[in-house]
Amino acid sequence: MTATLAAANDTDAVHVLGALALELRGDAQVTRDTLASGEVESLGALVARDLASLVPEAAQLDLVMVGAHYDPVELLRPGWPLHRELDQLSARAPGVAGGRVIAFGAHEGRLPGVLSPSHDHAGGPLRLVPFMLGGQAALAARVGQAFELQLLERGMAAADTALAAQATFGLQVEHARYLTVHDLAAMTAMQYDHAGLAPLWPLLEAALLEPASEAWLDAPPEPLLRYVDGEARMALFAPNAWQARYAPREPCDTDDARARLHRRHQHFEARQRQIAAVLRAHAVPVTFVHCDRDADCRLAL
Repeated sequence: MTATLAAANDTDAVHVLGALALELRGDAQVTRDTLASGEVESLGALVARDLASLVPEAAQLDLVMVGAHYDPVELLRPGWPLHRELDQLSARAPGVAGGRVIAFGAHEGRLPGVLSPSHDHAGGPLRLVPFMLGGQAALAARVGQAFELQLLERGMAAADTALAAQATFGLQVEHARYLTVHDLAAMTAMQYDHAGLAPLWPLLEAALLEPASEAWLDAPPEPLLRYVDGEARMALFAPNAWQARYAPREPCDTDDARARLHRRHQHFEARQRQIAAVLRAHAVPVTFVHCDRDADCRLAL
């Protein structure tokens, strides 16, 4: 499957979505998160060369790139908003389509549209410079399919590209490689699995890849969630409803038993907050729905 956007200026064109992934060394300081136009144009020329060396037909597509680096959660959002902003901005670029490098840099420290990186997600070990390859649909589809098959295994950036990214952004880069957004999603799924968030991933994946679809997280002891209509609806249980669903056979007739139940309920609420924070970081709205009876909660969502 190739992630594409219908191009803003041509209904017969699509964009292949990807990123230059920069794995940073330890806790090294990040000097800059944006580049000026000339700097990103130079970096973009190197990226275009690298991609064409992997799949020669990529040279016939436009490379659209922004001079900024982001956390994975800023790319992995329903509708691919960073890539869509690049699409909309590139629609106004002059020149004949095919083989161009269209680069957007900062002016007086500010990027156009919604492209400014969020300070709330700064400081992570993996930073991403998003790009798109756009052009005629059949050509872009072939290139996109080739990237899906090749980038994870063969997509290391050339040494001069990695050094250019390191020098212009002021980073300490351990590895630099190219990923499609599906590659990035697969990597993030593995990271969330290691972080104990595997039960949430199918719902989040539905929001990313099929935002008009419906998905459930209905697997105690996890919170109860339904993704529908572009939002995640989380059941907010009344105390009796929570006990009926999550601790139906737990005694509550002594002070110690009631204290244990209270601690379990606190852990459950902390889990709800954690899951809501992850979803919101991916720009999935979360709505809490009050549930007074466990039997009615699925219907309420």
